[in-house]
Amino acid sequence: MEITTQEFKHCDLFKVKGRVDSATAPDFSSALEKANNDGHYKIVIDMSELEYMSSAGFRALLASQRNCKHLGRGELVLVSVPKRIQEALELAGFTELFKTFDNTVAAVGSF
Repeated sequence: MEITTQEFKHCDLFKVKGRVDSATAPDFSSALEKANNDGHYKIVIDMSELEYMSSAGFRALLASQRNCKHLGRGELVLVSVPKRIQEALELAGFTELFKTFDNTVAAVGSF
């Protein structure tokens, strides 16, 4: 798994590439936690190059979303979610918890 980050004026963009599974989810979670701890609560996750995400990855997303939304500080949104991951999010009942966008420009613009 590779994570690249880019800071914009109103939000941070995380591009995740590869697999987020039980071995890599702790690193993914740490990257999101670090952003929250540094005062970044408006986060865009670009999943266009994500091959797989396990339940551990979903938990990391959920924890970060809770931190972002706490006291109305911000939100975590998803971009270019692959079909199989979108189906898994639906099965887990997570689609109601995250806004999703088809492209990065729309997601960044939502802030």
